[in-house]
Amino acid sequence: MPSVEQPSWDAAVHHLYQNAYAYVATGPRRHEDWTLDVLALTARAVPDPRGWARVDDAEKDPQRAGSPTWPFAAHPAAYVAPRLKEIDRDSAEDLLLALTEAGCTLDNLRHFAESPEELREMARTILARYGDDSTYHTNIGKPGSAPGTLDFSRPGLEYSPLGVFMEDCGLVVVSATEVGLFWTFSD
Repeated sequence: MPSVEQPSWDAAVHHLYQNAYAYVATGPRRHEDWTLDVLALTARAVPDPRGWARVDDAEKDPQRAGSPTWPFAAHPAAYVAPRLKEIDRDSAEDLLLALTEAGCTLDNLRHFAESPEELREMARTILARYGDDSTYHTNIGKPGSAPGTLDFSRPGLEYSPLGVFMEDCGLVVVSATEVGLFWTFSD
């Protein structure tokens, strides 16, 4: 996987999630149990180690008063860990694209002027930050024909909620040094 520079990564993140109610953040990986690092991200307790873009559509929402994790619910790692299933890289690319609007579907791509391949290249740009040895985890249940794959052609949406909205779908990217969180919410 080629390396990526900050301007390309920032542009891809802002473009893909411009129409979603999104939370996109990366923090340092400080724990063997990376779900603890996910919780630090949901609590907005850690900065991006590289100072790259963060999307936090709930940042100024009055609902956050008294609840730093909002719109995530405050859960312990023991609750979060079993709800995040590992998926392969191709499924992670698809998921980044499905998260661009509510419903977590690849039908969302029709709202962009770019071709599906151009949008997929943006997803690859985002994932390139985390390197080739990263792992990918989601709360989405759209199992594909092989273990660890997602099939977005399947009807319906199954997920294990981690937030307070009717729908919350996301991707966690785990590298040796960073944890990325890509999440969207819808009521």
